[in-house]
Amino acid sequence: MAENKDNLDVYEDDNDVITLTLEDGSEIDCDVLAVFPVGDNDYIALLPQNDESDGEVYLYRFVQNGDEDIELINIEDDEEFEAVSDAFDELLDDEELNDMLEEEGYTEDEE
Repeated sequence: MAENKDNLDVYEDDNDVITLTLEDGSEIDCDVLAVFPVGDNDYIALLPQNDESDGEVYLYRFVQNGDEDIELINIEDDEEFEAVSDAFDELLDDEELNDMLEEEGYTEDEE
């Protein structure tokens, strides 16, 4: 489901798009799907805009240094990656349920 890239340079655009600069100098524009906490850390889910990604989502530890400077850190630990992946899947499930309820005209107060 998700993949890690090595040695990333990152900068952010105002439209919730992050451009990843890979080790080989190539760049990938990614839509920001979510920034979410797991334990004591924040994580980010990115969806590449290119057609070659096949819907693959990239997960990274997310650190915001100041107002505009962000850092994405590869998730090296298998247990940490599994926990982040599970949290992202749960976030997607919750979002899909909320979208379905909104389409049916329900609000959180009516549930």
